[in-house]
Amino acid sequence: MTMLIAVVSGMTLVAGVLGLVAWWRGAASAAETPQSSPALWTKIVENLRRVRGRTAVMMTGAAVVGVVLALWTRWPVMVVVAPAAVLGIPRLLAAPRQTDIELLGALDRWVRGMASTLSTGKSIADALRLSARTPPPLLAEPLVLLIRRLDDRWTPEQALTAMADELGSPDADAVLASLILAINRGGTGAAATLSALADTIQGRLSALREIEAERAKPRVVVQQVTIITLVVLGAALLFARDFFAPLATPIGQIILVVLIVAYVGSLVMLRRMTLPRRRARILRGTS
Repeated sequence: MTMLIAVVSGMTLVAGVLGLVAWWRGAASAAETPQSSPALWTKIVENLRRVRGRTAVMMTGAAVVGVVLALWTRWPVMVVVAPAAVLGIPRLLAAPRQTDIELLGALDRWVRGMASTLSTGKSIADALRLSARTPPPLLAEPLVLLIRRLDDRWTPEQALTAMADELGSPDADAVLASLILAINRGGTGAAATLSALADTIQGRLSALREIEAERAKPRVVVQQVTIITLVVLGAALLFARDFFAPLATPIGQIILVVLIVAYVGSLVMLRRMTLPRRRARILRGTS
């Protein structure tokens, strides 16, 4: 009876916490969503609904796993630990999205296209408008906004600085600052500058890919070790449950939580070590 009460209490606690997390994520996403376009707003709301649905299914499944493990092992702490592990460990072990590499690839393509257009004798403003017709997917929206601002009588410097703020990347700052300087000089040497900048971007892109390949090696090792550990522990629980009998006591539960927290803490530290460091930007708007 005591075990059932503990499990039910744990389920209620987990459901409440997961519900609060889901509500907070939805509220934060809605608060950050621009409301300038009804079509954009509708699209974002539909995406949020899909994400919420997947998240709700994952949370429900994780809660069920926690309850089943708590009843089977008679460890009440599993009601909280199992859902947290199901939802958190895959995210900690997954490779982070390489936004810097993706943006560098898009900038490389855009800069090379701009350089080839400028070499034909067109002005920077004309080259910008032509580049917005067939842009890299990652730069499509910023380039469309850039052209709209130019059409609304923004100066090229203001429009390019606003685009830099939207991209929020030091690499994009270098490209857009070069364009601003070239515009202030009347376009003199813009094609040669962008060609040299494209070569620099290509070199940095190759270096980042090599660095990420090296960072992925310890992540793969940790993934393998974690999977092997979980398989061994699951087999031990199936065939040697008496060995884990001391963990069913209150002190054993505390020790179990400490061990799990220590392991999760090591995974968090490893993930932070594999994340690229954020560099300071060199171009910022006045607003």
